[in-house]
Amino acid sequence: MPLQIEIVNNSHHALPSFATVLSAGMDLRAYLPESSIVLKPGERALIPTGLHIALPAGYEAQVRPRSGLAYKSGVTVLNSPGTIDADYRGDVGVILINHSDQTFEVQDGARIAQMVIAKYETVTWQEVAELPTSERGKGGFGSTGKA
Repeated sequence: MPLQIEIVNNSHHALPSFATVLSAGMDLRAYLPESSIVLKPGERALIPTGLHIALPAGYEAQVRPRSGLAYKSGVTVLNSPGTIDADYRGDVGVILINHSDQTFEVQDGARIAQMVIAKYETVTWQEVAELPTSERGKGGFGSTGKA
């Protein structure tokens, strides 16, 4: 049975939905009833969606870029993935940035990002003097030597 999440839709757009049966993300749409927002090259803006959600404890909503928007227009989500915590009740906003050399207009109803609902674990820390060894050890970025 699918997880049921309470949502308030202050926009005039349909609720986020999965484009295909196996989609992980649901498209988020810009809610700009007054006027569009123009992003010049290098500019960023917080775009409202008009959506407010109440996630159950142990879940987060991740706001991620849309690959088509990034590829075709050079526009992406700035803090990606953005996290919406279970106790947040405000507007689901999306910070877009224009990485292209052309202006980009965000219009009301435009699909601007995707949202993935994910389960997470709450942890407690166990402080120790040293960590157990592993095959990788302290090897960092690129240390595995595999392409």
